[in-house]
Amino acid sequence: MKRFWEQLTKSQKYTVIAGLVFVVAALLVQFAVFPYFDTRQKVRGAIAGSEKTLRELTTLGVEYGVLRQRSEEIRRVIERRPPGFALFSYLEKRAGDAGVKTNIKSINPLKSAPEGAYEETAVEMRLDKLTMKQLTDFLYLVESREDLVRIRKMSVGKMKESPEYLSVLIQVFTYQPMPPGSR
Repeated sequence: MKRFWEQLTKSQKYTVIAGLVFVVAALLVQFAVFPYFDTRQKVRGAIAGSEKTLRELTTLGVEYGVLRQRSEEIRRVIERRPPGFALFSYLEKRAGDAGVKTNIKSINPLKSAPEGAYEETAVEMRLDKLTMKQLTDFLYLVESREDLVRIRKMSVGKMKESPEYLSVLIQVFTYQPMPPGSR
C-alpha cells in the first residue's frame, strides 16, 4: 500500500485524498447527521403529540370536575327528599295542585338507565283537554330544581274534537338511588 502511494503523482494523491475525504464526509452525513435530524424530528413529533394529549387530558379533567360536582348535587338532592319518593306520586300531587288531575289520560314508566350509584327514572304522561293556563301552571309545578325533576320532552297539539283545548305528551325524569342488590 505504501509503494502504491509513493508511485502516485502529486495530483493523483490530491485526488485520492479528496475522494477519501468525500467518502468519509458521505459516511459521516449518512450515519451521523441524517440520524440526528431524523431523531430530532421524531422527538419534535412526540413532544407535539404529548402536548396535544395533555390539552385533551386538561379538558377531560375539567369535564370530570363538572360531572363530579353534578353527581354531588344529585346526591345532596336525593338525600333531602323524603323517604319513599316516587316520580308517579310526585306527578299526581303536582297535577292535583295545578287542578289537572282529571285531565290525565295515562302515566307510563319509561325504561330506566343506571347512572353509577343512581338510576334515571322517567315517566311519560298524557293529558287531554287542557287550557294554556292549566298547562303553564302544571309545567311550573312539575319541573323542580329542589326535587331534581326535569321535563325532557314535550309535545303539545290542539285536540281535534275541541280545538280550544290542548293535548299534551310530556316525558319527565329524575334520579333515584339504585335499589339494593342491583349494582
